[in-house]
Amino acid sequence: VQLQASGGGLVQPGGSLRLSCAASGFTLAYYAIGWFRQAPGKEREGVSCISNSDGSTNYADSVKGRFTISRDNAENTVYLQMNSLKPEDTAVYYCAADAFLCSSYPSEYDYWGQGTLVTVSS
Repeated sequence: VQLQASGGGLVQPGGSLRLSCAASGFTLAYYAIGWFRQAPGKEREGVSCISNSDGSTNYADSVKGRFTISRDNAENTVYLQMNSLKPEDTAVYYCAADAFLCSSYPSEYDYWGQGTLVTVSS
């Protein structure tokens, strides 16, 4: 059972990136998938989540209107499209799977990817 986060990199302010969270060994469609981020010296915070029941989504206030989470069940992958990136979005981004429902508490998630670094800088 493994989650693999990818797609991070260096981007200028106002730019875009798409992060991917691919699963192996289990079916992502059965899990709520959350994206979290952790900046240096800060707590890990929830960014977005997509449910396993009805596909509903939620977003942190800081990313609403700029980030979009989506699923591709055929690819067993969840994406996080990030637009209008700001320097304060710089962090390591993690995806995580919860067998029950979306939560803003990292401790409630069952599986974690290894993280992908996003750096927003000119």
